[in-house]
Amino acid sequence: MFPAVAALFLLSSLIFGNPLTANSADLAQAHAAKALAAPQMLAQASTSPATTQPAPAPSETNPAVEKRIKELHSKLHITAAQQTQWDNLVQVMRANATAMMDLQKQRASDVGSMTAVDAVKSYAGVIKAHEEGMDKFVPAFEALYNSMSEQQKKIADAMFRTKVRSSAKRASK
Repeated sequence: MFPAVAALFLLSSLIFGNPLTANSADLAQAHAAKALAAPQMLAQASTSPATTQPAPAPSETNPAVEKRIKELHSKLHITAAQQTQWDNLVQVMRANATAMMDLQKQRASDVGSMTAVDAVKSYAGVIKAHEEGMDKFVPAFEALYNSMSEQQKKIADAMFRTKVRSSAKRASK
């Protein structure tokens, strides 16, 4: 069971940020900021011409997620041929961010009346939401990754290795 929890922790920190280090009282605020930045870790580089814009943002968006989407689009040089895979990934990232924001809002409104058991259950809900988000994210990212050129894959691999190393350093301290 421990390897599964460790894997979930690592993957969630890659995509959603790291909510596992915050205490229950400030988790809603800390996680809201981190969860918004994390779901933006994917896709852009190739020999084909890159698209000029990431998928348009819906009217109600998270600025940190949108910043990450633009950053990924730029760094990975998403091509016109990859636009469908990119758009699918962006949709998943935005939906995951929205789900986490909604969960954090609920937790924040309940924090004053939570018992210790409620707090633990609420935290379990965060972990479950991360897992569900990753279950949606992985296939969308894999489809995009499989469409990438070797150069794009090298960039994506380096981006994710850097994130894994950073998470591992924090975990070892």
